[in-house]
Amino acid sequence: MRQGGHTPIGFVPTMGFLHEGHASLLRKAAEMSNTVVMSIFVNPLQFGPNEDFEAYPRDERRDLELAEREGADIVFIPSVEEMYPRPTRTQVTVSSLTTQLCGASRPGHFDGVTTVVSKLFNMVQPDFAFFGLKDAQQVAVLRRMVSDLNMNVQIVACPIVREADGLALSSRNVYLSAEERSQALVLSRSLREAREAIQAGQVRTAAEVRGLLVSVIESAPLAVIDYAEILSFPELEPLDQGISLNEAPGEIIMALAVKFGRTRLIDNNVFIPKEVAVLV
Repeated sequence: MRQGGHTPIGFVPTMGFLHEGHASLLRKAAEMSNTVVMSIFVNPLQFGPNEDFEAYPRDERRDLELAEREGADIVFIPSVEEMYPRPTRTQVTVSSLTTQLCGASRPGHFDGVTTVVSKLFNMVQPDFAFFGLKDAQQVAVLRRMVSDLNMNVQIVACPIVREADGLALSSRNVYLSAEERSQALVLSRSLREAREAIQAGQVRTAAEVRGLLVSVIESAPLAVIDYAEILSFPELEPLDQGISLNEAPGEIIMALAVKFGRTRLIDNNVFIPKEVAVLV
């Protein structure tokens, strides 16, 4: 951290269409920082050719109202032309961590994330940057980027914020039909039931846990599984499928990506098997 008379700057990068999850990041930033900066930028580099860049939900007026209400001091809303005045020939790539989970099904996505976050860090020069653990892979990737490149910023991971019925908040939830929204509750239910089964000793290995996750998710007729994985965290390395989770060192993550219609949702749970202490 910077020394002397510098007052800490907290930074909350977003793609807008803000919800209570973003509000929680702003509140945490205000706790830890003297100045809170929030950015709103829908980054084209992290969208694939068949993804929803143009259709991604936007509501700048409502976003600014939420930012003011939650204490943001500065809201930075750059245009695509400002962020990328010419075709970019420089990318920031974090290897290995980006080949699993969303990186496998969305090639190039994390290169877009790390490149734009690096640019934003250079522009804002924050002491702290706040990200939600709903995208735990993103948190792991950005922490590794910051460490590897000696960036003078601390990545602060904040808990997943959920609706009362368990659905993880996401800007993409607006795409869901009423029936899709109802069936999407199977994500949080599968994670909860898997954790309870681990606590009860009913499942012990990564293979058994994955099997339970898949079984619960497939009970929802509209659910199409992209992935349901059990990995080490934050290394995101596969676990030996036959060894008891209690032998896994440190934390593990149960991570999900499931489509309902045209909407792809993610969710996860990070915990320490030996303690069965849920962290998110």
